[in-house]
Amino acid sequence: MATTRIALYPGSFDPPTNGHLSIIQRGLKMFDGLIVAVLRNPAKDALFSVEERVDLLRGAVNGDHRVQVKTFSGLLVKFAEEERVNTVLRGLRAVSDFEYEFQMAGMNRQLMPDVETLFLTPSDQYQFISGTFVREIAALGGDVSKFVAPLVLSKLKDKISQPREE
Repeated sequence: MATTRIALYPGSFDPPTNGHLSIIQRGLKMFDGLIVAVLRNPAKDALFSVEERVDLLRGAVNGDHRVQVKTFSGLLVKFAEEERVNTVLRGLRAVSDFEYEFQMAGMNRQLMPDVETLFLTPSDQYQFISGTFVREIAALGGDVSKFVAPLVLSKLKDKISQPREE
C-alpha cells in the first residue's frame, strides 16, 4: 500500500505571488499533496488579513484538491507535528534568502529531527518577486499583473484603493 506524501509550505503570503504559485506547482511534482500554511503573526503589519490570504491562495490554486490551505501560529515544527508532515518546503529567490532559511532549517532540525527542509527556487521568471515588492509597486500605482494571479490582482487593487487605518 503506497503512502501519501504530503509536504508543508509555510509563509506569510502577503499577497500570494506567482513565485509562491510556482513553488506550489513544483512541490506537487514531488509530493502527492501540499499543506500551504499561512502564518498568523500579529506582530507583522500585513496588508491582507490571514483569512483574506487563505481565500486568495485557495482561489489562486483553482480548487486543486491536492492543496490544502491552513493557518498556524507559533512554532512551525509543532504545526508540522500536528499535521503529521515530515517535509517542509521553503522557497529561495536569492543567496540572501539562503542564509536565513539555512539557519531556520538547522534550528527546526534541532527542535524536531524528523522534519526535513527542502529548498526550491521558483521558475526563472519569478525569482525576483517578493510580496514586499508587489505591495510597494502596487501602492505606488505600478502594474503588478505579471507577478500575481488575476484574483490576487483584483483584491490587491481594491485593498490599495482603501485608506489604511493608522
